[in-house]
Parts: sequence; structure tokens; C-alpha cells
Amino acid sequence: MSRTGEPIEIHSAFRFTVEIDGIAYAAFTECTLPNLEVETLEVKEGGHNEYTHKLPMRVKTGNITLRHGITKGVDLLKWYLQILQGQISDATRQVSVVMYGHLAAEQKIGPVVRWNFEKAYPVRWTGPTLKTDDAALAIEVLELAHHGFTVQVAG
Repeated sequence: MSRTGEPIEIHSAFRFTVEIDGIAYAAFTECTLPNLEVETLEVKEGGHNEYTHKLPMRVKTGNITLRHGITKGVDLLKWYLQILQGQISDATRQVSVVMYGHLAAEQKIGPVVRWNFEKAYPVRWTGPTLKTDDAALAIEVLELAHHGFTVQVAG
């Protein structure tokens, strides 16, 4: 909700890139950002039967899911294979998802929000569904866990 009386900007979800260790990959067809949830502890207090206290405990974050058309490059699969081979410390990467939109003040398209995920690593890889009677693109799915994130909003 805007406090200044200015109109609220809403941006399209199709303009985004994913950066892995600073290298931008624009070939992702879909990116699902993680869910955030605050775990709570329910405390029942004697004499108060109309409600239960819910105390915040810790934040639980989900994984990032990336969908990508299969290409000759198998970098994403190789990254996942590092984890399978037990090279977890070598396989963590800085991953950023950058959403672009129209910047009214500058009259151009530019970054609106950047989500930075620390020490991200693949926890699931799903290969494409291959069917002889379907002309759909072959899509691989990579799911990433992370150790915290920050959000930068263009100002």
C-alpha cells in the first residue's frame, strides 16, 4: 500500500533472469521462488478458552525451482552430479533471481527486484518427459536449497 498517494506499480512476471555466480542465464522458462513460513508454538493458557496463544518460533524457507529447456549444454545436470558425488562444499553457488519491469522515472526497462540466495545447491533434478506423439519442448527441472536470502528493491 502506497503511503505517498502515488499509484502502486505492478510488474509482469515474464521478464526475469537467473544469475548463478554472477553469470546471467536468461534461458529459464519458469522460476518459482521459495515459500516463507513462520513456525509457531501454540500455548494454551488456563482460564482463556476463547483463543490459543501462537508464538513465533523460526522462519522456514522452501526451495527455488527452475525450469529450463534442454540444450546441448549440460551445466545444470553437472552441477547436480557434484552433489551426488558428495562434493557439497564445492557445489554451493550464489544464485540471484532478477525481475525486470518498466521504470517510469527513467522511461526504460530495468531491474525492479533482486532476490539473492546464499550458498544455493541443487537437491533435485528432474529430466524431461519424452513422448513420440507430443511436440512439446523438453524441459528439465532443478530444485535448489539455500542458506538464507536477501531482497533488493530498486528505489
